[in-house]
Amino acid sequence: MRAFIRQLRPALILAVIFTLICGVGYPLLTTAIGQAGFNDKANGSLITRGGVVVASKLIGQSFVASQYFHPRPSAAGAGYDGSSSSGSNLGPTNPDLLKAVGERAKAYRTENGLAPDGLVPVDAVTASGSGLDPHISIANARLQASRVAKARGLTVDHVQTLIRAHTDGRGLSVLGEPGVNVVELNLALDQLNP
Repeated sequence: MRAFIRQLRPALILAVIFTLICGVGYPLLTTAIGQAGFNDKANGSLITRGGVVVASKLIGQSFVASQYFHPRPSAAGAGYDGSSSSGSNLGPTNPDLLKAVGERAKAYRTENGLAPDGLVPVDAVTASGSGLDPHISIANARLQASRVAKARGLTVDHVQTLIRAHTDGRGLSVLGEPGVNVVELNLALDQLNP
């Protein structure tokens, strides 16, 4: 019995020490570093208007009215549901996906005044892997610019300037493609004329 207690005591002491280091110290340290050095990012990159949180720069929202840029489709729950983040998991030859893409392409062409056989950016008709991506391609934004400008009574050049102002570059200057943050762009449009 003495041997058991002699072995148990160091094990319990180490368990307490590592619990304090890994379960208390490390989380407090990483939280402090995040808050001190990356406060906006650590708190969800929230966008506020008049002291009220209206969105996050990192999570897309559904915009369907003609005066707004439309995001890419979402497969997350009923659409942009952060608790159901996911893609559709439908393969490229799945009939349901092909049908949905065809319907989305037809609707996109109609709402943006494109020819019935006009090319449609892939991000306008397919969901992202998370279903929450707030970005669209620059080509997608440019094709929507005329519709948004007309609906808001703005010039296309003014809307194109806003697109450039809300275009994020490549990650680490080499990863991915530049993208337009639809949430920020639509909020900027609302600041001009709600």
